[in-house]
Amino acid sequence: MSTVAVIGAGYVGATTAACLAWLGHDVTCADIDATRIDRLAAGQVPVLEEHLADLVAAGLAAGRLRFVTDSAAASGAADFVFLCVPTPAGATGAADLSAVDAVCRRIAPHLRPGAVVVNKSTMPVGSVRRVASALAEAGAVPGRYGVASNPEFLCEGRAVRNFLEPDRIVIGADDPAVAERVRRLYREIDAPVVVTDPESAEMIKYAANAYLATRVTFVNSIAALCEQVGADVADVMVGMGHDRRIGSRFLAPGPGYGGSCLPKDVAALTHVAERVGADADMLRAVMRTNERQRRRVVETAKRLVGGRLDGAVVAVWGLTFKAGTDDLRDSPALDIAERLVDAGAIVRAYDPAGGARAAVLVPGLDVVASPYLACKEADLLLVLTEWDDFRHLDFGRVHQVMAVPAVLDTRNVLDPDLLRALRFSYTGNGRR
Repeated sequence: MSTVAVIGAGYVGATTAACLAWLGHDVTCADIDATRIDRLAAGQVPVLEEHLADLVAAGLAAGRLRFVTDSAAASGAADFVFLCVPTPAGATGAADLSAVDAVCRRIAPHLRPGAVVVNKSTMPVGSVRRVASALAEAGAVPGRYGVASNPEFLCEGRAVRNFLEPDRIVIGADDPAVAERVRRLYREIDAPVVVTDPESAEMIKYAANAYLATRVTFVNSIAALCEQVGADVADVMVGMGHDRRIGSRFLAPGPGYGGSCLPKDVAALTHVAERVGADADMLRAVMRTNERQRRRVVETAKRLVGGRLDGAVVAVWGLTFKAGTDDLRDSPALDIAERLVDAGAIVRAYDPAGGARAAVLVPGLDVVASPYLACKEADLLLVLTEWDDFRHLDFGRVHQVMAVPAVLDTRNVLDPDLLRALRFSYTGNGRR
């Protein structure tokens, strides 16, 4: 068993702390947000994440998990210090590492001899060396601590499963002994372990996310083309997915990629490429095409309500960036809802998890308590998030309350045959 400090109690930090405690380590999770820490210490998980509440409760009950606000004290007692603080995109697209720098200044004088600082948050290439230098400048004694990269590959809504049943574990360190110590933290997990240099470990995370964003963008481009030539994207994706070189995951069209990772990581990788003089044309094209996809949804909605959004009543189902989470960060659904409001539409929205905060983020957005209320007197129903709940609603009732029974299903989650049988006008994303 190792003693671990996790700095940051957000999605990544809380999951990392709870899962490491579940693996038998003694874990202290620190965050400057006292309210968040108090809630977690009481077993209240402030994010929607499958199984996370159970693991937090188990860790607290076993005495292997605690939550505090003093990151310096937590780090001073730890063999490993995991940095899980935000690294958002700045104005230029580069990752903002100010929170990382601030943590380094706080913990440096308190690190015990032999401690290993682990970069868990997504940080650009060169961050292991940057953290090592920042720690030394803030008073840590060089040679008495190690720094490693151990990037997270957590999908929101499945973060616990991703941590405990990962596709791979990536560790980057110059010192093989440091890498081996980090590897032993995961000895209870049966997964391939990739041990490499810090720069390669950092690049693996960015390259993986850039590829996923490219794949999503490709599918949306094919969906738009299918609409023009009369093909059905659902059948096209099934045919593609059977190719073992391609596979079927991430082949579903939608309103564009979003969330806290893909947009900022593609932007950050583009910034890195431009800084070193590498070709970033494909990455820039991915970002432009993703933006175009969001505009395309708004333009299609405008066409379906008769060519004028001003005064049109639009029901929106789904506001989070994907199903299974309450996260609204860079949500394409929320962005599209805001564009509709800005165009003069009367937008009533429902989301099973993220509705309350959406009403604060988008002035003029009317967030209601049920999907049926959202549809009252609506000229169009716009499905923006793939919540499974939406498949099983009473569409006879939906038809009854709408002014115009028209549906634009950007996620292709509803049954078009059922809706057409109920005399809806149904428009899918890339569907014939």
